[in-house]
Amino acid sequence: TALFIKWTEKLRLLNKMNEYLLINMARTQKNKATAHHLGLLKARLAKLRRELITPKGGSGGGTGEGFDVAKTGDARVGFVGFPSVGKSTLLSNLAGVYSEVAAYEFTTLTTVPGVIRYKGAKIQLLDLPGIIEGAKDGKGRGRQVIAVARTCNLILIVLDVLKPLLHKKLIEHELEGFGIRLNKQPPNIGFKKKDKGGINFTATCAQSELDAETVKSILAEYKIHNADITLRSDSTADDLIDVVEGNRVYIPCIYVLNKIDQISIEELDIIYKVPHTVPISAHHRWNFDDLLERMWDYLRLVRIYTKPKGQLPDYTSPVVLPNERTSVEDFCMKIHKNLIKEFKYALVWGSSVKHNPQKVGKDHVMEDEDVIQLVKK
Repeated sequence: TALFIKWTEKLRLLNKMNEYLLINMARTQKNKATAHHLGLLKARLAKLRRELITPKGGSGGGTGEGFDVAKTGDARVGFVGFPSVGKSTLLSNLAGVYSEVAAYEFTTLTTVPGVIRYKGAKIQLLDLPGIIEGAKDGKGRGRQVIAVARTCNLILIVLDVLKPLLHKKLIEHELEGFGIRLNKQPPNIGFKKKDKGGINFTATCAQSELDAETVKSILAEYKIHNADITLRSDSTADDLIDVVEGNRVYIPCIYVLNKIDQISIEELDIIYKVPHTVPISAHHRWNFDDLLERMWDYLRLVRIYTKPKGQLPDYTSPVVLPNERTSVEDFCMKIHKNLIKEFKYALVWGSSVKHNPQKVGKDHVMEDEDVIQLVKK
């Protein structure tokens, strides 16, 4: 009971600070002095939210029973959305997996996994329970849902096409509050703690919001008094807080507008122009091809085909690698960790080499649909 009272008090304080911050931001004109004040408030809010999500002595709440689905395949895609927007229908019709569907809210109570094969890759799909407003602060099962979403390589935010903007803003707010940054790159900020020497502030370009005083104040909130800070782009207080917190994840996102059978062709043409958006009808299986193709583009997977000596390449079962880890060494580690110990060199055919085949070492970076033949010692 004492623990619950303490948690409730923190939640009340968090909501009051959040409200205070929003009111201040709305009333205050943008200038250097107010940027310093608001940056300080944002840092305090971020600290309080982190303490709420991961209380001292705890593990952050964990994923909970029914949520800890083992990660399988080459990539993981999570369906996030409010109740009754069609996530379960989408999973059932995409992957052929039964996920309970009904006309009432909160039909899905745990994570329901499914798997599809697309362009040779095995992609795991997760139908997550519907979240509610306030999920980031612990309401409903939102903390478990968002904790699983953090482990995904791609998030599909499933929206009802009749009320997309309202739901989109609310879900983005919940995910942002849990440290998930959608369709963004990590801030180009260098941050290194030191034992002494104070705050060494460097900006390689003009800054519209951050200055040395604001940076020092934000770091002081985290009890950091010795560090090197380098701003390599025009950064905000939020960017600096994200770097200092160090627990942010940057995940690509597609907004899936479901139930397009209920709108006109003219409305559909407008929706298609919205960035990161794919309109579908999960019930009628409309536009699934476009959705799968967009998922493939956002996952940025690389297929590498193997070629045994004296035989033709095997184009049926590629080895699939993430775009940021496509070296020959990464390829060997994906097959078996002992393979790199026996590695002598490799022959590669494809767009990553100047001539076919080309003899390469373990550091050579391959591209999509390259063919490789390994030569052992």
